[in-house]
Amino acid sequence: MAKKSGGGTPALSLLNRVGVEHTVSTYEHDPAATNFGMEAAQALGLDPATVFKTLLALVDDRPVVAIVPVSGMLDLKALAAARGGKKARMMEVPVAERLTGYVVGGISPLGQRIVSPTVLDASAMEHPTIYVSGGRRGLDIGLAPADLVALISADVAKIVVHT
Repeated sequence: MAKKSGGGTPALSLLNRVGVEHTVSTYEHDPAATNFGMEAAQALGLDPATVFKTLLALVDDRPVVAIVPVSGMLDLKALAAARGGKKARMMEVPVAERLTGYVVGGISPLGQRIVSPTVLDASAMEHPTIYVSGGRRGLDIGLAPADLVALISADVAKIVVHT
């Protein structure tokens, strides 16, 4: 995987600073789109199982980042269990945006304003490359899942249900 330079977002700045191999893909974001992850997969011609969305939840009222493929849905009970908690619920959008420093549809697991415990769905480890938001709508980063885990100290667990 070729490393492509270019800052512009905290996620890209982090990757360039630490020298992790990655690719940068851009596409024209449709302002009418509401399923940002699936939009990215389709626009970039990628298998939705390799494109991951970054979601913010509260596990026992503590912030947790969940990274799951766009081909599935976050299993809140599994997320709570993965973090040793009892109950999980989705975080409200304005809170997620303030916490991460990114807008919904462009929340990257990398370079967040406040670092929260993170869980990456185990299916990521089945692929040599996965794609995550680069920090804005229309920008995705491809990198090895093991590199992502190392960069953000993520736990890996099955936290997705496929629809």
